[in-house]
Amino acid sequence: MSHYDYDLFVIGAGSGGVRASRIAAGHGARVAICEESRVGGTCVIRGCVPKKLLVYASQFSEGFSDAEGFGWSVGERSFSWPDLIAAKDREIDRLNEVYHKLLDQSGVELHRGRGRFVDAHTVEVGDRRVTAEKILIATGGRPQVPDIPGADLAITSDEAFHLDELPRRVLIVGAGYIAVEFAGIFNGLGSKVTLAYRRDLILRGFDDDIRRAVSSGLQGRGIDIRYHTNPRRIEATDEDRRRVVFADGSEGDYDCVMLATGRTPYIWDLGLDSAGVELDEGSRIKVDQYNRTSVDNVFAVGDVTDRIALTPVALMEGHCFADSEFGGIDRPVDHANTPAAVFSQPPVGTVGLTEQEARDAGHEIKIFRSSFTPMRYTLAGREEKGIMKLVVESQTDRVLGVHVAGLDAPEILQGFAVAVRAGLSKADFDRTIGIHPTAAEELVTLRQSVG
Repeated sequence: MSHYDYDLFVIGAGSGGVRASRIAAGHGARVAICEESRVGGTCVIRGCVPKKLLVYASQFSEGFSDAEGFGWSVGERSFSWPDLIAAKDREIDRLNEVYHKLLDQSGVELHRGRGRFVDAHTVEVGDRRVTAEKILIATGGRPQVPDIPGADLAITSDEAFHLDELPRRVLIVGAGYIAVEFAGIFNGLGSKVTLAYRRDLILRGFDDDIRRAVSSGLQGRGIDIRYHTNPRRIEATDEDRRRVVFADGSEGDYDCVMLATGRTPYIWDLGLDSAGVELDEGSRIKVDQYNRTSVDNVFAVGDVTDRIALTPVALMEGHCFADSEFGGIDRPVDHANTPAAVFSQPPVGTVGLTEQEARDAGHEIKIFRSSFTPMRYTLAGREEKGIMKLVVESQTDRVLGVHVAGLDAPEILQGFAVAVRAGLSKADFDRTIGIHPTAAEELVTLRQSVG
């Protein structure tokens, strides 16, 4: 019997921490977890789940408009932001209780409060100290706020879910997936949206064809994208609004300014120095393929590490950790060909290498691409184009990447991610019979290389 209080103590009850604790307990370990906020973490409480609920809500305005092209006469309609937020909160409360039950049913003890290292085997939660043979850090990330005058007058994605009313004019600063998703949300619900980005094209890191398609789609929906500029300062006005002075000298007045300029690991006051845990240059916890930090008995998973910041990745990392350390299973983490989605408008689904990444890696490639108007938009009169793109290695014919922007892109990509992960070839795609009429069939009917 171990002389520690627990075999495993987990700091942070988000997706990765909860998964790791439950799997470890299932392997027979004595497990406890601590959480300073609500159980469920960023994704469930203030991230992808409530955000997608808001995305659904914002799409109804477009659906009402499109319906007329299909013969529907839609009468008077109105939208209530308070009703939406109340419904969202009820769903988050339900999910929070689900997570509590999952921990309880797994035999995982929950400690309320923020965990802090005393040493490599001891964690302090409130006025209580507990010891564990192994400790897992799963505290996730928090919004990163730029150091500009008046930044405290702005909100981040955390506060966006709890606004008292829908702002009429919104400035969103940034151009990553959080920025473009909220741009679509606010726009679809009726706000006038401006998106400011210091570079030349949104969604840096995604395939360039996809980036251009999303930029065009946002602008086509009336979102004002201002490239090559950034706020220099934010000021409060007499009307309780926000005046923003931009780097190019221009100014604008807004009811709300949202800073979506990235996220940073939530490692503040964790006592990592006391445990000897090392960080990289980006203040992320360095780990190996078994989630082990610089300290043999201390591990980390999820957004707090130097890897891919996605909820399904944290889940996988937590599961691999628990299997490896408590299940007698050798499960190193493999992040190759991790699929991802952006619930922008139009949405994005992607897996594998972008065209530029493939070229930079030295691959000789062929590009297959199709641009077309989705069938749903034909009678509605929308001119927006969807994009389907394959990146194929010339010598082996292996499909290195699949990239889609358009209706149902995330749903389409989940299945094709399996194909890319399995190393299937373009010939395998070609031999597959398409489902007609669908947008997804384009990915198995592309025949002519465009580059």
